[in-house]
This record gives sequence, structure tokens and C-alpha cells, in this order.
Amino acid sequence: MAPFKALYDRRCKYLVGWFEVGESSILGPEIIHESLEKVRVIRNRLATAYSQQKSYTDNRKWPLEFDVGDHVYFNISPMKGVMRFGRKGKLIPRYVGSYEFLQRMRGVDYKLAMPAEQASVHPVFHVSMLKKCLGDPALILHV
Repeated sequence: MAPFKALYDRRCKYLVGWFEVGESSILGPEIIHESLEKVRVIRNRLATAYSQQKSYTDNRKWPLEFDVGDHVYFNISPMKGVMRFGRKGKLIPRYVGSYEFLQRMRGVDYKLAMPAEQASVHPVFHVSMLKKCLGDPALILHV
């Protein structure tokens, strides 16, 4: 009688327990070598896939840093029904303003010079919410 059947008075429903006592074969060294070879092949394929994905990520990612006095745009995420920076609706711009960068707070936090009409907005932002202004900020028309 199988050990599972002796304990629970029924057969095991999983494939692991579908054998009677003495039916299981003893594993030899060749089966162990085959399984180790398969594990090595799987590890090599995983390493190849990891390095390929890492190279794709590294090509698209670049460090973004600003110098004091640079002008940056601030990202406003479009959320339905939320009014941000006095703009609301479907056709709001993705980036607003041209704000001057004042200082770097920590590793990725930057403090911007916000105008008086936007005093309710906290002036410290994460680097991912900023985009560098590549043109001359004096030529930007504020509508």
C-alpha cells in the first residue's frame, strides 16, 4: 500500500504520489548529470536574455542632471477632472512653464523658482518630472 493511501485512505491526486511501494526507480548518476546539464543550459539562456534586456534599457536611459540657472519644464500629468496650474481639460499641455533651477536638494530632487501666482505648488520636484528647456527662455511666449 502507498504511504499516502495508508495515511488518508485514498490515492494521491497528484502525479508525484501515483506509484505503489517499490515501483519508483532508483536514480542513477546519468540522470543526475542530465539534470545538471539542463540546469546549466537554462542558466546560460537566462543570462543571455538578461544581458539583452539590460542593453535595451541602457540604450534608452540616460542620466539627467541640471546646472544652477538652467531652465526646465515641469511635467503635469493629465488627470480627469483635476485642475493643475490653472489648466483643465483634454488638451492641456504635457509640460508647463520655463522655471529656473535653483538648487539640488538631494540626489534626484530639484528646487525650482516658482512664480508668485503658483505659491500653492511645492517647489521641490523629482528629476523624472522635469525636462530641460533647450531654447532661450526669453523667447518663450506665455499664453
